[in-house]
Order: sequence, then structure tokens, then C-alpha cells
Amino acid sequence: MNSTFEQVEQGWGKVADVFRANFEDGGEVGAACSVYVDGRAVVDLRGGLADREAGRPWGDDTIVQVASTTKGATAICAHLLAQRGQLDLDAPVTRYWPEFGAGGKEDVPVRWLLSHQVGLPIVDGPLTFGQACDWDPVIRALEAQEPLWRPGTEHVYHSVTYGFLVGEVVRRITGKSLGAFFADEVAAPLGLSAWIGLPEEHEDRVSPLHYAAPFSVEELLDGMIKATGLDADTVTAWVNAVWGADSVQARAGELGGALDHTSAYFTTRAWRAAEFPAANMIADANSIARMYAATVSDVDGVRLLNPPAVERMTEIQTDKTLMHGLPPGLDIPADRSFNMSLGFWRACPPMPMLGTGSFGHPGSGGSIGFADPDAGVGFAYVTNLWNFRADDPRASTLTAAVRACLS
Repeated sequence: MNSTFEQVEQGWGKVADVFRANFEDGGEVGAACSVYVDGRAVVDLRGGLADREAGRPWGDDTIVQVASTTKGATAICAHLLAQRGQLDLDAPVTRYWPEFGAGGKEDVPVRWLLSHQVGLPIVDGPLTFGQACDWDPVIRALEAQEPLWRPGTEHVYHSVTYGFLVGEVVRRITGKSLGAFFADEVAAPLGLSAWIGLPEEHEDRVSPLHYAAPFSVEELLDGMIKATGLDADTVTAWVNAVWGADSVQARAGELGGALDHTSAYFTTRAWRAAEFPAANMIADANSIARMYAATVSDVDGVRLLNPPAVERMTEIQTDKTLMHGLPPGLDIPADRSFNMSLGFWRACPPMPMLGTGSFGHPGSGGSIGFADPDAGVGFAYVTNLWNFRADDPRASTLTAAVRACLS
């Protein structure tokens, strides 16, 4: 590890040991990890290189893209409105966003947006990247589109559209974009270095992404088998049906052609400046852990959500519906595949959280943020070495160390 910063309270050294081991044994480039307990930071770690090519160390102001870890921040914004009585999760979306009712969606409740059950994981398109950055063209497309299934009967991960769907409801209620609402109501009160729509003055703080070595389909399947405990035939059928090249899930990340992964759009200033509230938050680990800590405890006098709100938003939803695309007769329990509440993952292998009470959201490449109400914990891990293996051990070994320190 080329550089390191460690703030570790007595009794939490095991987390620092694992963090260092991730560099020594796991090939980490640059990363950070933070743990709060009862509203107080007990672990704050960062190390390695923010930019391997330039030799720039990971500093106290380094921030990095965290992909779908963004979705947890977006969900918190929605639940802040619900807690204030401004958003009824069981009301039809059209109460706040009348145009959404086209295409047979007039009776869809807000909760189905948050739990990926609305049937809009893809945009028919075609859309350009510029149109996606402009927001409104995506909203117009989602308004007109018919769901892929009868809403509320199936679910599948809405990789990118989730942020537009939830974000537009927030915008209709508050008059602010999701990024602006997050900045005013979450980031500012807590003093976070976290943005959905990065101001240009923070560009030089961003760590560019690096990528772990590619792996084969066989290695992916083997990792999922180990992580889920399901048999090989079930995992193979599941992956081929739901994640295959022609599947809805595979198309969900394209946003009607706007997000062409061969274009490296995610390395551009335009991507970082725009608001994609499912996918493009840029933050440090301390800020994400602090945000989650404030959902289960007071953090320097700030508490985002009260216990009734947390109980309501963490009720699992996807155990009542089928995963879209599964072949007939293939039944995969939600707690082995997609254990989703109202915007948050719950305990589900290989989700690296503390226990059954934990809730949070991971991101492509390895980052994760979560809270645990029982332990009073807010946790975050971020990295610039993106690894897409199902059995990536970096975050899971860190959370195992947190669990050991708590016990």
C-alpha cells in the first residue's frame, strides 16, 4: 500500500488488518472504509493510489464513483418525504406525476417504483447520451411506455431507470432535482462529500477507475453457486435466463441506447455532471457511512429517519412476486436472489452486510453502504479497482471483521 491513513478506535484493529490485507493479498489499488457506531466514527481507513498511472496517492479529499450504491441515497431522499407526510408510498404515482399514467400505469403505487416491480427496467428508445443527461427525454419515454409485465406481479432490477422513476417523483413534490434535494436535505446537514451531479470544482478530487482482470462465465457461475448455496443447474438456468445477452436485465443498463459501454461515457465530465440517481453518485467512504449512520442514530445532532420510517422502508417486497425472465418451474427464493425492500437490499448472499436487520445497497465494482439498526452501525467501503466477481471478498471480509469487533 503506497499510502495509508488510519483512524481506528481501540477494539477495532481487526478491520484495519483486513483493509491492509486487501492490498497485500487482493491486489487493491485504492480504497477507503468507514464504520460508525451509535453515530460516532470508530473506523476511518483509506490507502493506496487514487490514480495508479499518475502515482497519485489516495488522500483525505479523494472521491470515487460508487455506481448503484447511489440507489440507497436516492431511496433515503424518498423516505425523508414519506416521513414528512409529503409522499404516500401506497398512493398512485399519478398523484404526484399525472403524466405517468399513460400506457396502463394509472394505478401503479409509488412503492412499486422503489421495489423494482413497476415493469419499466428498460427504455424503448432510441435515446442519445446527451438526451439521457438532459433528464426530460428519459421521463417522456417512461411516461409513454407500457410496462413489460403487469406491475406488482413480477420484479427485476431496474438498473438505471430506478433513478429516473424515483427522482421524478421527488422532483414533482419538491420542485428540486434528486441531486439538489440530496445536496440540501442529506449532504449539507451531515457535511458529506457526496454528490449526485458533481460540481466542476470537485473534478480534480475524483479517482479514475481501474479494472480487475476479466474472468470467465464458468468462474462467474462458480462464484454465484458458492455465494448463494444453490445448485449448479439452478444457478446456470437463472443466469442464462435473467442475465443472458438478449435478456431484459442485460438491456436494462443501456437506457434505450444512451449508455453504450463501449463509449466509456462513465469516464466523462458530462456523466459526472449529470444526474443519474441510480448510478452516478461520487463520494468518499466516510460520507456514505455517515449518511447510513444517520438513518439509525443521531450523528452530531442530525437524524435523517426515525425508527417507524426505517421499519416501513425495510419491509421486504420481492418475496411476494416472481423474478421476470425465469423459466417456468424455476423458483429462486428472494433471500437467495433479490431480497429488496423499498429501495434497499436486505440480507441476501453474497450481500456483505452484518445480519438480518441490515439494509443498504451495493454498487458495480465492489462498493457498498449499509446500516444496521440493531448494532447502530453505518458502514461504507469504496474502491477504484472495479471487480465484477460474485465472490469478490473485499467488502465481505471487512464486514466480517466489523461483526467480530462488535461481538
